Amino acid sequence: MAYTTINKSSEHFNTKLYTGNGSTQTITGVGFQPDFMWIKERSGTSSHALINAVSGINKKLMSNSTDVESTETNYITAVSNDGFSVGQNNGINQSGITNVAWNWKANGSGSANTDGSITSTVSANTTAGFSIVSYTGTGSLATVGHGLSTAPSMIIIKNRSVTKPWQVGHKSLGFQNGIYLNETSASQSDNGAFNSTNPTTSVFTIETSSYVNTSGHNYIAYCFAEKTGYSKFGSYTGNGNANGTFVYTGFKPAFVLAKKTNEANTSWIMLDDKRLTSFNPIEVRMFANLSSAEDDIDADYCDFVSNGFKIRKDDNNINDANDSYIYMAFAEAPLVGTNNVPCTAR
Repeated sequence: MAYTTINKSSEHFNTKLYTGNGSTQTITGVGFQPDFMWIKERSGTSSHALINAVSGINKKLMSNSTDVESTETNYITAVSNDGFSVGQNNGINQSGITNVAWNWKANGSGSANTDGSITSTVSANTTAGFSIVSYTGTGSLATVGHGLSTAPSMIIIKNRSVTKPWQVGHKSLGFQNGIYLNETSASQSDNGAFNSTNPTTSVFTIETSSYVNTSGHNYIAYCFAEKTGYSKFGSYTGNGNANGTFVYTGFKPAFVLAKKTNEANTSWIMLDDKRLTSFNPIEVRMFANLSSAEDDIDADYCDFVSNGFKIRKDDNNINDANDSYIYMAFAEAPLVGTNNVPCTAR
């Protein structure tokens, strides 16, 4: 786990809410030029839209779908140093529909990286431990440079060329196992994805699975390295109780993504600090693997507190007794740096 100095978390990750107008509009207040935008309708059922600066802002993938990458001229039309502009497409700008955009800062359109046996194109924010990696598969055991100078704790990969699932590797599962972002399945053995090999400070390893390495196919990988006080990637065990598990992150979260790993038929839960009132508990959630609208569960679900998150519900997706979960979390306010604001519970 690498130490970094991040004075303001929202300079690297930020959630932005907006309402569609059915025409064109510019969304400001992100706080940086977003290089990875994950957008979902809150009050509508259009699919998730995942867009990045390396593939190009006119290219889109969907976390709830195995579909190939599509070209969308009316989705994201421009990015700026404080946000992005959206076009007339109803998927992210339907009149009267509320939307959420989760934004990460990388480093623009990227540059060639020759650390691995495959030359990749990498846009890396080493301070925040995030990189976007584009590469072309060889169909043989290979390594791919990620540009972070720290071993990633979580890697999400999608085949852009053909219909395939989203492959996820996570340090708490071990890279001998994997799980799929678009599915409700449990984790399973690696099956040719990461060659049962943990990422290093310079590369990650891919075997011959079509999900990660078919010859001539194009892939995108989102790589996340843990940074003290800003991001955390780990696991916890549910207790099946309304006085649920407390998960220590070392900061007050701005965003949490969690998934049960030992049993199937559970969704990827997405929580953040913007889609709620000024006080805990958080009572709305999204599902990364579903196109459904925001779920207002109308009951205590989870608290974001000064040093982690506290689950408040017996729920199969996030807190079943004795079941295992993985998560990734990003800070609202870091506990490291020189200008950090106090991290208080809501």
